[in-house]
Amino acid sequence: MSPAMRYSRMPIEVESPEEYGYGNIRFNLSESSIADQSLASFGLEIPDLTLLYGEHRGSPGLRELIASDDPSLGIDDVLICGGAAGALFIVATAVLGKDDHLVVVRPNYATNLETPRAIGCGIALIDLAFEDGFALDPDRIEQAITPSTKLVSITCPHNPTGTSIAEAELRRIVEITARHGVLLLVDETYRDLSLATPLPIAASLGSHVISVSSLSKAFGAPGIRVGWIINSDPALQELFLAAKEQISICGSVINEWVAEGILRQKPAFLTRTLAEWRRRLDRIAEWLEGEDLLEWVKPTGGVVCFPRMTAEPPGGTDAFYRRLLQEHGTYVGPGHWFEMPDTYFRLGYAWPTAQELDSGLAGISAALRG
Repeated sequence: MSPAMRYSRMPIEVESPEEYGYGNIRFNLSESSIADQSLASFGLEIPDLTLLYGEHRGSPGLRELIASDDPSLGIDDVLICGGAAGALFIVATAVLGKDDHLVVVRPNYATNLETPRAIGCGIALIDLAFEDGFALDPDRIEQAITPSTKLVSITCPHNPTGTSIAEAELRRIVEITARHGVLLLVDETYRDLSLATPLPIAASLGSHVISVSSLSKAFGAPGIRVGWIINSDPALQELFLAAKEQISICGSVINEWVAEGILRQKPAFLTRTLAEWRRRLDRIAEWLEGEDLLEWVKPTGGVVCFPRMTAEPPGGTDAFYRRLLQEHGTYVGPGHWFEMPDTYFRLGYAWPTAQELDSGLAGISAALRG
């Protein structure tokens, strides 16, 4: 078999609303972020920047803002990447080879599964179950670790379910991976969107822990493609930097300037965002309480949930999704985006307007009934 990376397109990207065409969707409930923001919504106007090669690690001001969330971290612990997707790609390709082994949670954001598969490494899946409230049991992680395990990969808060883990559980997973000499990757893109006090930045809990996040989900800025890796091991960060330099050398000075401007407004922006997010979550809870054809595990973070149908819809799930889009103009993320049955779907409740959300929910209820 060829040693080349075995790339294949992911259903979540092939069928994404931007690929399908936003103009073909009236009520887009498939998005996994808050509403897309603009430069004006942050009060930003791009100055006459010099379009030079930026610092390879990312602008010092931006890295300092990211590191300031935890006093134990410094700017050298932060590497700016092309979104969280770029960060995850760097980590997987820098750490894993075909003879290595990965332990990863499923369902999951597809990149956390597909890039390791493209590499050809061994993979142990920790499947989360609706019946368990999609809870992640640290003991299952430890049981899945083998002598060839190089990396454990989790997401918290979790995409697509919106569930989370307690700080004690996170610390236990940190301890387990440290004891086994295994790296721990925590995709914490939704960390700032939590019902409870946000968890510590995972990378602050050990030098073997790698945190990944971005401005795409909680800040509504996926278009600038700014994400980051946080890790306190200088040798690991040098490895990640080498990977970034071979992919893109550095980031965009314009995008990093915008990102810095956004993060300088972080406290006020998140206060407004979280207030609206709680109103939206209450609306979803009210709707689901009256919808006997669906059940769910209520999220504790993020901006998505993962309802399950209580019965096969008329004509089957394919007919349901077709009716939902063609007759009701509503788009959700079907379960196969996450290697789950299509009786599940990801519902994003923070991207559409409140009116679009209500119309989309009504469309789902109608489509479930034929």
